[in-house]
Order: sequence, then structure tokens, then C-alpha cells
Amino acid sequence: MSVTRATPLGLALVLLLACADLTAPTTEQDVAQGEPAAATKKPEPERRAAARPPARKPPKPDTERVTASHVLIGYQGATRSGATRSKAEARKLAEQIARQAKGGGDFAKLAEQHSDDKGSKARGGNLGSFERRRMVKPFSDAAFALKPGQVSGVVESPFGFHIIKRTK
Repeated sequence: MSVTRATPLGLALVLLLACADLTAPTTEQDVAQGEPAAATKKPEPERRAAARPPARKPPKPDTERVTASHVLIGYQGATRSGATRSKAEARKLAEQIARQAKGGGDFAKLAEQHSDDKGSKARGGNLGSFERRRMVKPFSDAAFALKPGQVSGVVESPFGFHIIKRTK
């Protein structure tokens, strides 16, 4: 007993032959009535559009953006941290700064004085505008949950403890 396997070329040939004459009259009745194929069929562009499934829209990119500033308090062992303070000391300092910021303290000055983020420290903690996926999840979740002008509590990430102010 021999088994015949279909090859990709063979399958393509069968498909090509099955679809070879798409312009012929659609039914035997059309041929019997003597109507030309063009009169009984939709124009080509309409027929092609009707034969295709509706086009899927590409997924909408995450275009929601916020503008925020932060104070980062790092600790020994945190990602990219050069700080020598313990995690407990860092949390305590972050809680003090968060109370000051929520109490009306100048956020930019607090960032300039205390932040371990050298990139944003000189700009008063300003991170500019960013999409959710650009930041680590705990930071993004907190920043996107804030209303403009609102200051977060202490937010922990692999980089340390953040106090975030959403500006836009």
C-alpha cells in the first residue's frame, strides 16, 4: 500500500485550477438564458470587496501620555543606584519628602535637593511627557492614576522609592 503526500506545489495547483475561471457565468441558468457573464456579475472591484473578509484594524498603540516629575530615593542594592543608605533609611526619607510635597512644598526644589536621579534632578525632577509602557509598571501605574497637579505617596520600583507629581 502506498501513501501519496500532497506537496505545496500540488496544493497550489489544485487551488489554482479550482479558482481558474472566476469570470464565467455564475449558474447554468445564466448560460441558458444567453446573458453575458458581465451582465449577471458585480463589477470586479465590488466582487473583490465582497469576497474579502472585513479588514482588521491594527491594534491601537498606547498613545495615552502624561507629563510628570519625580524624586527618586535610591538605596544600596537598588537597580542602578549608587546610594549607600539602607532600604529602610530610603523609605523613611521618601516618606518625609512625600509629606513635604503633599503639604505644598516646592516639588522642584525637593527634587533638586534629594533626588538620586541624576538625569532629572537638575530639571527639578521633570521627566517630560511619556507613554505608560516607557516606565516600569509600578511607576506608570502611579503616574497614570494621578490627576494633573496631584502628588503620589511613596512608590517602590526596582530603582528605589519615588514621589511622583503629575504635571499634565
